[in-house]
Amino acid sequence: MIYVVEDNPSIRQIIKAYLELADFAAIEFEGVHGVVESLAFKHPRLCILDVMLGDGNGFELAKQIHHLDPSLPFLFLTARESESDRITGLELGGEDYIVKPFSPKELVLRVQAILRRVEQSGEPKQSSLTWEKEGHTLTLDEKKHEVLVDTQPVSLTALEWKLLSYLASNAPLLIKRERLLGQCLGYTHDGSDRTINTHMKNLRSKLGETEWIQTVRGFGYSFSGTKREQ
Repeated sequence: MIYVVEDNPSIRQIIKAYLELADFAAIEFEGVHGVVESLAFKHPRLCILDVMLGDGNGFELAKQIHHLDPSLPFLFLTARESESDRITGLELGGEDYIVKPFSPKELVLRVQAILRRVEQSGEPKQSSLTWEKEGHTLTLDEKKHEVLVDTQPVSLTALEWKLLSYLASNAPLLIKRERLLGQCLGYTHDGSDRTINTHMKNLRSKLGETEWIQTVRGFGYSFSGTKREQ
Protein backbone atom coordinates (compact mmCIF):
# COMPACT_ATOMS: atom_id res chain seq x y z
CA MET A 1 0.00 0.00 0.00
CA ILE A 2 1.36 3.41 -1.06
CA TYR A 3 0.13 6.77 0.23
CA VAL A 4 -0.17 9.43 -2.48
CA VAL A 5 -0.41 12.95 -1.02
CA GLU A 6 -1.04 15.34 -3.93
CA ASP A 7 -3.48 18.25 -4.22
CA ASN A 8 -3.80 18.08 -8.02
CA PRO A 9 -6.50 15.46 -8.73
CA SER A 10 -5.28 14.76 -12.28
CA ILE A 11 -1.73 14.07 -11.15
CA ARG A 12 -3.02 12.05 -8.22
CA GLN A 13 -5.10 9.84 -10.50
CA ILE A 14 -2.20 9.29 -12.91
CA ILE A 15 0.10 8.25 -10.06
CA LYS A 16 -2.53 5.90 -8.66
CA ALA A 17 -3.18 4.33 -12.07
CA TYR A 18 0.51 3.63 -12.72
CA LEU A 19 1.04 2.27 -9.22
CA GLU A 20 -1.90 -0.09 -9.65
CA LEU A 21 -0.51 -1.27 -13.00
CA ALA A 22 2.60 -2.26 -11.03
CA ASP A 23 0.40 -4.17 -8.53
CA PHE A 24 0.60 -1.55 -5.77
CA ALA A 25 -2.49 -0.52 -3.84
CA ALA A 26 -2.69 3.27 -3.54
CA ILE A 27 -4.55 5.47 -1.07
CA GLU A 28 -5.06 9.09 -2.09
CA PHE A 29 -4.92 12.23 0.04
CA GLU A 30 -5.53 15.68 -1.41
CA GLY A 31 -3.68 17.37 1.43
CA VAL A 32 -2.11 17.04 4.85
CA HIS A 33 -5.44 16.44 6.56
CA GLY A 34 -6.00 12.82 7.50
CA VAL A 35 -2.55 11.47 6.62
CA VAL A 36 -1.06 11.36 10.10
CA GLU A 37 -4.33 10.20 11.65
CA SER A 38 -4.57 7.26 9.24
CA LEU A 39 -1.14 5.98 10.29
CA ALA A 40 -2.69 4.93 13.60
CA PHE A 41 -4.51 2.07 11.87
CA LYS A 42 -2.90 1.68 8.43
CA HIS A 43 0.69 0.75 7.63
CA PRO A 44 1.75 1.93 4.15
CA ARG A 45 4.99 0.71 2.63
CA LEU A 46 5.89 4.17 1.32
CA CYS A 47 4.53 7.73 1.07
CA ILE A 48 4.71 9.98 -2.01
CA LEU A 49 4.49 13.59 -0.82
CA ASP A 50 3.86 16.79 -2.71
CA VAL A 51 5.48 19.78 -1.00
CA MET A 52 3.08 22.61 -1.85
CA LEU A 53 -0.29 21.42 -0.57
CA GLY A 54 -3.48 23.40 -0.22
CA ASP A 55 -3.78 22.85 3.52
CA GLY A 56 -0.15 22.57 4.55
CA ASN A 57 3.45 21.83 3.69
CA GLY A 58 4.85 18.48 2.61
CA PHE A 59 8.12 19.09 4.45
CA GLU A 60 6.26 19.57 7.74
CA LEU A 61 4.15 16.50 7.02
CA ALA A 62 7.33 14.49 6.45
CA LYS A 63 8.60 15.54 9.88
CA GLN A 64 5.39 14.29 11.50
CA ILE A 65 5.51 11.00 9.60
CA HIS A 66 9.15 10.42 10.51
CA HIS A 67 8.41 11.21 14.16
CA LEU A 68 5.59 8.65 14.26
CA ASP A 69 7.40 5.95 12.27
CA PRO A 70 11.11 6.50 11.50
CA SER A 71 11.16 3.30 9.42
CA LEU A 72 8.46 4.47 6.97
CA PRO A 73 10.14 5.63 3.74
CA PHE A 74 8.88 8.64 1.80
CA LEU A 75 9.82 10.55 -1.32
CA PHE A 76 8.98 14.05 -2.49
CA LEU A 77 7.24 14.79 -5.80
CA THR A 78 7.05 18.53 -6.33
CA ALA A 79 7.40 21.51 -8.65
CA ARG A 80 9.93 23.08 -6.27
CA GLU A 81 13.21 22.46 -8.05
CA SER A 82 15.79 24.61 -6.25
CA GLU A 83 18.87 22.95 -4.82
CA SER A 84 17.98 24.22 -1.34
CA ASP A 85 14.59 22.48 -1.54
CA ARG A 86 16.22 19.25 -2.72
CA ILE A 87 18.66 19.39 0.16
CA THR A 88 15.87 20.12 2.64
CA GLY A 89 13.90 17.11 1.41
CA LEU A 90 16.86 14.76 1.69
CA GLU A 91 17.91 16.13 5.07
CA LEU A 92 14.42 15.40 6.37
CA GLY A 93 15.01 11.75 5.53
CA GLY A 94 13.43 11.62 2.08
CA GLU A 95 14.58 8.64 0.04
CA ASP A 96 14.27 10.63 -3.18
CA TYR A 97 13.27 14.04 -4.54
CA ILE A 98 11.50 14.10 -7.91
CA VAL A 99 10.74 17.35 -9.72
CA LYS A 100 7.63 17.90 -11.83
CA PRO A 101 6.99 17.40 -14.69
CA PHE A 102 7.86 13.74 -14.23
CA SER A 103 7.55 10.38 -15.94
CA PRO A 104 4.96 8.16 -14.17
CA LYS A 105 6.87 5.08 -15.32
CA GLU A 106 10.10 6.41 -13.82
CA LEU A 107 8.28 7.27 -10.60
CA VAL A 108 7.12 3.66 -10.27
CA LEU A 109 10.66 2.41 -10.94
CA ARG A 110 11.99 4.66 -8.21
CA VAL A 111 9.30 3.48 -5.80
CA GLN A 112 10.24 -0.12 -6.56
CA ALA A 113 13.94 0.64 -6.07
CA ILE A 114 13.31 2.27 -2.70
CA LEU A 115 11.18 -0.63 -1.49
CA ARG A 116 13.78 -3.16 -2.62
CA ARG A 117 16.51 -1.58 -0.56
CA VAL A 118 14.30 -0.79 2.45
CA GLU A 119 12.66 -4.20 2.59
CA GLN A 120 15.69 -6.21 1.55
CA SER A 121 15.95 -9.25 3.77
CA GLY A 122 18.50 -11.95 4.37
CA GLU A 123 20.41 -13.12 7.40
CA PRO A 124 23.94 -11.72 7.63
CA LYS A 125 26.81 -14.06 8.35
CA GLN A 126 27.60 -12.14 11.51
CA SER A 127 24.98 -10.07 13.27
CA SER A 128 27.12 -7.47 15.02
CA LEU A 129 30.48 -6.02 14.00
CA THR A 130 32.57 -3.37 15.76
CA TRP A 131 35.28 -1.15 14.31
CA GLU A 132 37.85 0.93 16.18
CA LYS A 133 39.52 4.17 15.17
CA GLU A 134 41.41 6.86 17.09
CA GLY A 135 40.11 5.58 20.42
CA HIS A 136 36.48 5.45 19.28
CA THR A 137 34.22 2.55 18.32
CA LEU A 138 31.42 2.05 15.82
CA THR A 139 29.13 -0.99 16.01
CA LEU A 140 26.71 -2.18 13.33
CA ASP A 141 24.05 -4.71 14.30
CA GLU A 142 22.53 -6.05 11.08
CA LYS A 143 19.66 -7.89 12.76
CA LYS A 144 18.53 -4.94 14.85
CA HIS A 145 19.52 -2.34 12.24
CA GLU A 146 21.23 -0.56 15.11
CA VAL A 147 24.28 1.71 15.01
CA LEU A 148 26.30 2.55 18.11
CA VAL A 149 29.07 5.13 18.27
CA ASP A 150 31.05 4.76 21.49
CA THR A 151 28.13 2.61 22.79
CA GLN A 152 25.63 5.43 22.13
CA PRO A 153 22.78 4.69 19.68
CA VAL A 154 22.64 6.74 16.48
CA SER A 155 19.37 7.22 14.56
CA LEU A 156 19.78 6.79 10.79
CA THR A 157 17.34 6.90 7.91
CA ALA A 158 16.89 3.70 5.89
CA LEU A 159 19.17 4.99 3.14
CA GLU A 160 21.86 6.22 5.55
CA TRP A 161 21.87 2.76 7.13
CA LYS A 162 22.18 1.15 3.70
CA LEU A 163 25.11 3.37 2.72
CA LEU A 164 26.99 2.83 5.98
CA SER A 165 26.37 -0.92 6.02
CA TYR A 166 27.46 -1.32 2.40
CA LEU A 167 30.65 0.70 2.84
CA ALA A 168 31.55 -1.08 6.09
CA SER A 169 30.92 -4.55 4.65
CA ASN A 170 33.25 -3.75 1.75
CA ALA A 171 35.98 -2.05 3.80
CA PRO A 172 38.66 -1.06 3.02
CA LEU A 173 37.72 -1.08 -0.67
CA LEU A 174 37.06 2.20 -2.46
CA ILE A 175 33.45 2.17 -3.67
CA LYS A 176 32.72 4.25 -6.75
CA ARG A 177 29.76 6.62 -6.76
CA GLU A 178 28.13 4.69 -9.60
CA ARG A 179 28.27 1.48 -7.58
CA LEU A 180 26.77 3.17 -4.52
CA LEU A 181 23.95 4.54 -6.65
CA GLY A 182 23.21 1.13 -8.08
CA GLN A 183 23.56 -0.89 -4.89
CA CYS A 184 22.09 1.53 -2.35
CA LEU A 185 19.73 3.77 -4.30
CA GLY A 186 18.82 1.17 -6.91
CA TYR A 187 19.14 3.45 -9.94
CA THR A 188 21.00 6.36 -11.50
CA HIS A 189 19.44 9.75 -12.18
CA ASP A 190 20.21 13.40 -12.83
CA GLY A 191 21.55 15.16 -9.78
CA SER A 192 22.84 11.90 -8.32
CA ASP A 193 26.08 13.53 -7.17
CA ARG A 194 24.14 16.03 -5.08
CA THR A 195 21.97 13.23 -3.69
CA ILE A 196 24.95 11.14 -2.58
CA ASN A 197 26.79 14.21 -1.25
CA THR A 198 23.82 15.26 0.87
CA HIS A 199 23.25 11.81 2.35
CA MET A 200 26.96 11.40 3.09
CA LYS A 201 27.09 14.81 4.75
CA ASN A 202 24.16 13.89 6.99
CA LEU A 203 25.61 10.46 7.76
CA ARG A 204 29.02 11.85 8.70
CA SER A 205 27.40 14.44 10.95
CA LYS A 206 25.51 11.73 12.84
CA LEU A 207 28.62 9.56 13.25
CA GLY A 208 30.53 12.30 15.08
CA GLU A 209 33.98 13.80 14.60
CA THR A 210 35.77 10.54 13.80
CA GLU A 211 36.18 10.20 10.02
CA TRP A 212 34.74 6.73 9.54
CA ILE A 213 33.96 7.50 5.90
CA GLN A 214 36.76 8.68 3.61
CA THR A 215 36.19 10.55 0.35
CA VAL A 216 38.38 10.20 -2.72
CA ARG A 217 37.33 13.15 -4.86
CA GLY A 218 36.12 12.21 -8.29
CA PHE A 219 36.00 8.50 -7.46
CA GLY A 220 33.97 7.53 -4.42
CA TYR A 221 34.06 6.54 -0.75
CA SER A 222 35.61 4.00 1.58
CA PHE A 223 35.05 2.96 5.19
CA SER A 224 38.02 3.46 7.51
CA GLY A 225 38.50 1.57 10.76
CA THR A 226 40.02 -1.54 12.29
CA LYS A 227 37.60 -4.41 12.76
CA ARG A 228 37.56 -5.70 16.32
CA GLU A 229 38.07 -9.43 16.68
CA GLN A 230 34.90 -11.10 17.97
